[in-house]
Amino acid sequence: MVHQVAVLALDTVIGYDMAIPPQIFVEATDRNGDCLYKVRICGLDRSPVRVASGYTMVPDHDASILAEADTVIIPGTRIEGPRRHGVLPPEIGEALATVPSHARIMSICTGAFVLGAAGILDDRPATTHWAHADEFRELYPKVALNENVLFVDDGDVLTSAGLGAGVDLCLHVIRRDHGTEVANRAARYCVVPPWREGGQSQYIDRHIPDHGTDGTAPTRTWALGRLHEPLDLATLAGHARMSVRTFSRRFRAETGMSPGTWLTRQRIEHARHLLETTDLPVDGVAERAGLGTGASLRQHMHAALGVSPLAYRKTFRAG
Repeated sequence: MVHQVAVLALDTVIGYDMAIPPQIFVEATDRNGDCLYKVRICGLDRSPVRVASGYTMVPDHDASILAEADTVIIPGTRIEGPRRHGVLPPEIGEALATVPSHARIMSICTGAFVLGAAGILDDRPATTHWAHADEFRELYPKVALNENVLFVDDGDVLTSAGLGAGVDLCLHVIRRDHGTEVANRAARYCVVPPWREGGQSQYIDRHIPDHGTDGTAPTRTWALGRLHEPLDLATLAGHARMSVRTFSRRFRAETGMSPGTWLTRQRIEHARHLLETTDLPVDGVAERAGLGTGASLRQHMHAALGVSPLAYRKTFRAG
């Protein structure tokens, strides 16, 4: 069945954010070329909605379509109550109350403020645009905010960082629903990378001295081609021609995570790709991904994804 996606545009909506879901999800097709998602944009009613970049949009639908949705997405918005006062307007609360209990809820950029005001993010991990992280924390202290990542997947509630990170989140959802092949095909058509390395921290506006070609990026590229090899911190620092301490500090400044965390994440992603695209046994996948044994791979996948390698392969190879 076609997955129903409803995008709720709230005045004043960020036009770029609003346009991402219909563009990305509509390009997700099965092997017969049939669309896997139907995306509709709505307002609280069908009145014109102001767009932050200087025009007005007239939605084809009102909020009644939220009751039919499998996924509801709140794009970035400058709406006063959630953005400035931590208050959810009653009409938005009423609209969100109609969302089915089985539905997935997502936000792009400052759409997270709406979910925060609705209490949906209480005691959950989440992200939003790095430039608004401080005000978000002040308004919604119950949320475990992490502005260093591109998106956060907390199962039935997902949030993305600013603007273009909405593309990353939508592709992640397609990958989660239907596997790498479908997500890569959608990304290729939209001429965007299917997966961006690193997190939002690399975009945060802060003073970092210009080190020319002395950054850790060449070493990260080098490591990605050697995930099956033993790569400890000293080896990575040696390739970068830095001390371990300097390399660790620079690496975290550029990616928002430690070298060990980054390396484990890349190995898990490579293992997922191998599980989806090859018939290698679990031990073979673990070895090629640099995770050692099948037992180690199972432990890492349970921690990161909540499923075993065989369950993951069964789901996504079938998809």
